[in-house]
Amino acid sequence: MSLAIRIIKSGPGSSVQDAGRFGFQDQGLSVGGAMDEYASKWANVLLNNAPNLPLIEITLGNFEVEILKTVRIAITGAHKSFAINGQQVPGWASYQLKTGDRLLLDWCSSGLRSYLAIAGGFELESEFGSVSTVVRERIGGLDGGLLKEGDVLPNGNILHKHEALYSTPLDMIANYDVSIVVRVILGSQSHLFSPEALNTFFNSPYVISPKSDRMGIRLSGAIVDPPMAGILSEGVPFGAIQIPPDGQPIIMMKDRQTLGGYPKLGAILPIDAFRLSQLTAGKSIRFSSVSIEAAQNIMIAQYTFFKSTAVKFRLEKQRNH
Repeated sequence: MSLAIRIIKSGPGSSVQDAGRFGFQDQGLSVGGAMDEYASKWANVLLNNAPNLPLIEITLGNFEVEILKTVRIAITGAHKSFAINGQQVPGWASYQLKTGDRLLLDWCSSGLRSYLAIAGGFELESEFGSVSTVVRERIGGLDGGLLKEGDVLPNGNILHKHEALYSTPLDMIANYDVSIVVRVILGSQSHLFSPEALNTFFNSPYVISPKSDRMGIRLSGAIVDPPMAGILSEGVPFGAIQIPPDGQPIIMMKDRQTLGGYPKLGAILPIDAFRLSQLTAGKSIRFSSVSIEAAQNIMIAQYTFFKSTAVKFRLEKQRNH
């Protein structure tokens, strides 16, 4: 194991993430993990990594690192391009860098979160089966906090000569500039909501609130009358749509609390939650209903793709940087 990168600029919110911390919610630990799994998985796939190896999630940008050894890296997510030693290069691609190189991601122009992966992944001590950072719980990453200037991250991968570099096919690169319709699986408490409340929810536009974060996406828009002010606290799944007393929906994300006491209308499709995590404050969304069977088929296809050889056949070779 050797040091791979040094943080020069950390930006307003950069952290180490992987797939998340599963099986410990009964002990009060959040799942955590990369907010946009679609982009994070592509970053690892571009390097022939396992899809869930640790990488860096960069929020908003203004992020720069110095390379400390010859490595292959990949960038996906919000940025359409970034700079290597001052030269602009496309995102959603892998590159070979050498000791002393600088990699800079400017402020986001499209989307919110970017992912920096390294061949072999970052090697950090696992806590409860994951290195994902959850700042509220001071767990994961480097001492449970956001990355900061001067931090160094290790990696045990040895670069082999003539390793291929790849780009994501254009038709598979996410477009964060388009508005989205978020698909909803109605839950066991949906019958508690009046037909008028459900009609309001599914037929009104909602705007992303600036109060949104990794814990939850807060929405502003038409009031959805809750059937009650609260319920007995119960487990909160990923993508759950809570309706608090003010009637403004909250969609629970990766760093959500393990228990919640607001009535839940249902949950959004996970792949739509990944897209939702890339929307900046002020962006508008709408909702539509999807059956549990259709939702299962969509998600099975998504996860099967990343675990199969099909994803590698779709990669496009590129010239070395």
